Amino acid sequence: MSNPPVDGPKPLVLVVDDYQDAREMYAEYLEFSGFRVAEAKNGAEALDKAFELLPDVILMDLSLPIIDGWEATRRLKNDERTKTIPVVALTGHALTGQPGGAQDAGCDSFVIKPCLPDALVEEVRRMLAVRKALPAR
Repeated sequence: MSNPPVDGPKPLVLVVDDYQDAREMYAEYLEFSGFRVAEAKNGAEALDKAFELLPDVILMDLSLPIIDGWEATRRLKNDERTKTIPVVALTGHALTGQPGGAQDAGCDSFVIKPCLPDALVEEVRRMLAVRKALPAR
């Protein structure tokens, strides 16, 4: 499957995960797939980078130190600068016992870890397409 041509600069994906190996793997595969990537290792850093860089999509691990992914997502969705940025929750849990938890926190979708890099890239592309289809606010 070939990549569609990208209009303008490559989309920026913020990868938030406290495990360096996971961040590096996701970042490498996303870059290979035609995206620019920024990384954060905890929720506080994720907020700082999101407000500074205004990425096109955020991949948010939910189990993070300092500020967890749930709270970081709530803060992003309650801020005018970042509320329309799609947040894809990365979780090692099937969200059992919290069926609407990711959505309640403001996540736009979720991917269960470990996941294949192709599945992650596919979800990022899906979120970009959804965002592009929304009317400008």
